[in-house]
Amino acid sequence: MVDIATTPRTGRATTHTRLTLLALSVSGMVVSVQQTLVLPLLPQLMRHFDASVGAVTWVFTASLLAGAVATPLLARLGDMYGKKNLILVTMALLFAGSVVCALSGSLAVLIVGRALQGTSTALIPLAIGMIRDSFPREKVTSGIGIVSATMGVGGSMGMIVTGLIAGHTTSYRPEFWIAAALAAAGLALVVVGARDVGSRTGGRPDFLGAAVLAGLLVCLLLAVSEGNDWGWASGGVLALFAGTAVLTAAWVLIELRVAQPLVRLGLLVGRKSLSANVASLLLGFSMYAAFTLIATFVQTPRSVGYGLGGDVLDVGLYMLPSTVTMLVFSALAGRIATRIGAAHALAIGSVFAGLSYLWLALSHDHAYDMLGFSAVQGIGFGIAYAALGTLAVQHVPMDQSGIASGVNSLVRTAGGSVSGAVIAALLTGETIRGMPGVPSLHAYVLSFVIVAVGAWLAAAVAVVHGVRHPHTERIEALETS
Repeated sequence: MVDIATTPRTGRATTHTRLTLLALSVSGMVVSVQQTLVLPLLPQLMRHFDASVGAVTWVFTASLLAGAVATPLLARLGDMYGKKNLILVTMALLFAGSVVCALSGSLAVLIVGRALQGTSTALIPLAIGMIRDSFPREKVTSGIGIVSATMGVGGSMGMIVTGLIAGHTTSYRPEFWIAAALAAAGLALVVVGARDVGSRTGGRPDFLGAAVLAGLLVCLLLAVSEGNDWGWASGGVLALFAGTAVLTAAWVLIELRVAQPLVRLGLLVGRKSLSANVASLLLGFSMYAAFTLIATFVQTPRSVGYGLGGDVLDVGLYMLPSTVTMLVFSALAGRIATRIGAAHALAIGSVFAGLSYLWLALSHDHAYDMLGFSAVQGIGFGIAYAALGTLAVQHVPMDQSGIASGVNSLVRTAGGSVSGAVIAALLTGETIRGMPGVPSLHAYVLSFVIVAVGAWLAAAVAVVHGVRHPHTERIEALETS
């Protein structure tokens, strides 16, 4: 018998859930678009600003670096002042950064704008926290999966948008005006559609911890990115590595002593958190490294002995299969995680991601190689990121879901930041003789192998987690079934 009194309330709750998921998914996609929007533009920016590969790579790396620092801080503020309020802040920062980039007249100003854009990365953990707070239990895993998948879908869309525009103008500015318009649309959608019913913890943010974290990440990325130019044994590089170690120790001490730390170290290296965060670091490294590699490899002219001789639009088109398969498998990821547990689902997705990179390492001469890679990669990340979002928060109290997801996103973004510097070092460290600045084919193959190994290491970590904590996995399956 139907309870007439409760049916309208249930219907309204379902409508609110759908509107919130729509708002969060679209906003997450917009955030991901800005992350990859510039990748196909890197060769053009090198010519426009007469800059080296290493200098221009900071247009991408600065966004990831800012995201790595802003994510735990804004996630903490979301737990304190409401996740919807902080999501609105992230979208406003994305809009402001896009406008700065569109108006920039120098590489330095462009990098500043990109850093502002990068702070919007905090939206993903805030959205995951909001879903866990306000969705019915049976909808949580699928909701997290859909929002998590927008990272890869938006990443592919960013490349397509850039490609379509690049065919009609040589300016890099229109792409950023489009990003500003998308950010404004996402902001309006969150205002109208998102519903935040989570509790607020109060407290004070750890700005000192955020500042020291920013310092250690800058030192690390500068050391990795400048190692080839300065010399790995040079005083500057060694000083940067030493600074990284000192600042890391200082940051740990700050987080242990401050009453309300930026990152609760138990959520970073705790018994059930460490494996999820290590897997997130490795997958972040793999995904962002792949974006960088594909953008440059596809546009390499065949006259150098490899590459596909494509243009900016081709980069996006080659990633279309990834967009499709990621959408499909992210929707299925909730069922997979319910049946076998989030950890084992993460392992399966990571294995597929590694296989896609191995494909390119072994065969990369034809268009179908790139299309096949793209399809398999989408399967892998569609499953892996959906499962990872669940794994990061399933063991923490509800009022810590935002910061737990934020910590997981922090290490993923940090992995992406490191990948940009590492890949730039690999590609500039081995070039074709007589063609300075042009990476050798071996440098690309080596990069693909390293990225594949990173994904498979994430799979191994996930399997170990599933074996060590089967009880948590069974509880999660029961709660979402």
